[in-house]
Formats: sequence, C-alpha cells, structure tokens
Amino acid sequence: MRYVKSLIVLVAVVALAGCAKKETEMPKKTFGDDVAFLRKYTDVVLLSDSSGNNQVAVLPELQGRAMTSTAEAMAGLSFGWINRELIASGEIAEHINVFGGEDRFWIGPEGGQFSVFFKKDVPFDLEHWFTPAPIDTEPFELVSESRNRALLKKDMQLENYSGTVFNLRVDREIRVLEQNEAVEALGITPAKAVKMVAYESNNEMTNTGSKTWEKETGLLSIWILGMFNPSPATTVVVPFNSGPEDKLGPIVNDAYFGKVPAGRLVIGQDVLFFSGDGQYRSKIGLSPQRAKPILGSYDAVNKVLTIVQYNKPEASADYVNSMWELQKQPYSGDVVNSYNDGPAEPGAKPLGPFYELETSSPAAQLSPGESVCHTHRTYHLQGPEADLDPIARATLGVTIAQIKAAFSR
Repeated sequence: MRYVKSLIVLVAVVALAGCAKKETEMPKKTFGDDVAFLRKYTDVVLLSDSSGNNQVAVLPELQGRAMTSTAEAMAGLSFGWINRELIASGEIAEHINVFGGEDRFWIGPEGGQFSVFFKKDVPFDLEHWFTPAPIDTEPFELVSESRNRALLKKDMQLENYSGTVFNLRVDREIRVLEQNEAVEALGITPAKAVKMVAYESNNEMTNTGSKTWEKETGLLSIWILGMFNPSPATTVVVPFNSGPEDKLGPIVNDAYFGKVPAGRLVIGQDVLFFSGDGQYRSKIGLSPQRAKPILGSYDAVNKVLTIVQYNKPEASADYVNSMWELQKQPYSGDVVNSYNDGPAEPGAKPLGPFYELETSSPAAQLSPGESVCHTHRTYHLQGPEADLDPIARATLGVTIAQIKAAFSR
C-alpha cells in the first residue's frame, strides 16, 4: 500500500474570531491539485461522464472511497474534504484514520451493546473507541473499472460488543451519472449557467457466515458518510416529516455530543437547518419516522448546492442505534445524520475541519447468503444563486434566501 496515515488526536481547537475572514480568502484547491497530490501516495481511479467535465476520484486502497469530485474537469473546484496532513505523514492512527472523502463506506452501529467499535465490557469513551480495520486501514479490491464506474469488494470479519462474530462481504459500485440521468433523478433541469456533477455508490452487504444475524445478538447496517469542505456560510438542510411527537417521536436527535445550541440548529415546520461551518463539534440525526430520502447543504461562499438522495425502504423501522451507551432500544437509531467538526476540547487541533452528510440502511437481519443494499447519491451544483434557487425549492423545499437567513453570520 502506498498511502500513508498519521495519529489523530480526537479533539479540536476553539475557533478564533478571525477564522471566517481567513477561510474566505484562502486559495481554493482545484480538482487537478487534489488528484496530483493523491497520486503521490495511492492509486487513483478517475471516473467521468461522457463530457469529461464531471469527474470523481476513487481510491481503492482507502476503502474504495469516492474522495472528491468536480463539475469542471481538472481546473474545477474540488468538492470533497481531504486530510492532506494525515495522508502525507507516514504514520498510522490508532483509533481512526480520518482520510476524508465524499462517499466512504462504514458499518454501524458505532455505540451500544451491539457496537463494532467497542470491545466487550469496555467504557464507551474515546480511549476505548476503535474503528474496525476493514473500514479504516485495509484496502478494497478493485474488481473492474470503466470510464464511468468502478466495482470494488471486501471480505470482512467483525465482532461486536456482545461477542457476536459476523462474516460478510461488501460489494461496492461507484458510478458517475450522465447529465440526463442526473436531471431525471433530481426532478428538475438546472439552468445552463449551473455546473453539475452527480454520482452514486451502490453498496451491498452479504452474510457469508453459517448463522443468521439475529436482533437478540446484534445486527449491522451499511453507513455511508460524505465529508465536505466547510465555509463560514455553509448550512446543512434536512427536510423532515412534520407531525406530533406523540405519533412520530422527536423531530431530531441532537444529543450525540451534548445538545446543539439554538444558534446552530433551527427547526422549522418541515425542514431544519444545521450549521456546517466546521467550527463547533456537534451532530444531529433523524429517525425513520421523521427522515425523508433527501438532505443537502448550501455553501454561500462558493455558491455550491449539495444534494444527497438515498433509498429508504418504506416498511423498515429498525435502524441500528449508535449512541455511546448501553441502550434500551438498540434498533431505534437514525436514518440520516449530519456532523459538524469543531472543538471537543480547547487547545488541540481539529479533526478537519469538515462537515458530513450521512445515510444508513436498515438493520440487516440476514440469513446466510442474504444481502442488504443501500444507494447513496451525491449532486454538486455550482452557479448563480438565482439559478440555484429553483433547484433548492424543488429538492429541499426551501429557497436559497431562507437557507442563508437561517443563521446570522
């Protein structure tokens, strides 16, 4: 393997007052810059649509992640967050290797009695939290590649907190969509001034063992996380199903790292806004009763609207719970999540900074040979706000002005 890693300190520094100004003035890295950097340390599979403008960089050795993408070829803006310091360091992290990437494969649950991140009977804290090697440091096999798609696979064995052993295979396809496919899936045709790249990962997890995965001993789920570059004016937008809490439950879970301050989470009638500025460590999640099969973000500095779609089976109610505690309801977890990086403790470097848009499959109760599939589709649309506005309305149900007004900056 030619890629390299460094030790991550899982804490972050308090943002300084002048950070916002400095961020807006920093030169933007192009997709070509990022690809050239990555090629120094690992194999890069470049995928594109037929125009050649819309490209995605896939890294088989880094767990087959879609690292970054662009809508304007090598000279275009690079949308994915890349941890250059870590990749270039030459050291191996003990707890997690936060390489970055717009679409990376993980497996849940992260916490609880069925967690695959904690060994049996240890405390649920950062000292005892370890990302399983198959989804952190081990390469995926590149099965095949063509102009617009890459097929990868990985055989794994995982053990959860309760001692259940899982044997499984992951098959992963990353495919760049043609513009007509993207328009059809998006449901609206962007104006000519809007540049758009769209791609999807199709992920399949198969039980290759001899025993059925049972709820009583723990289930797994496919978990896709997208890591993006923050800006001082990035806002995550999550539409949700409105209705009373006594029927649908709480609108949002914001207790992952302590309650999110009101100035960073705004809940409307059927949509919520969450700050993605990379300056305050926080996380939110929505249940299957509340989540819709779409979420997104808007970066008002770079005029980039990001949309994420995923397949959400209507009949599925069981989703693994990733809260760091022994759980009374291990299958009442979230379907979609968003994480904003920031200070866990004063005086240390941040993990990124970055922000994340995440989606999960239902908990997989699989007999030997059975599979669960999860599709996660990402769009980046860049252009004048007047042209992005109808797209935001049609997909997220809000205007660009409403997104920008959610937080006073």
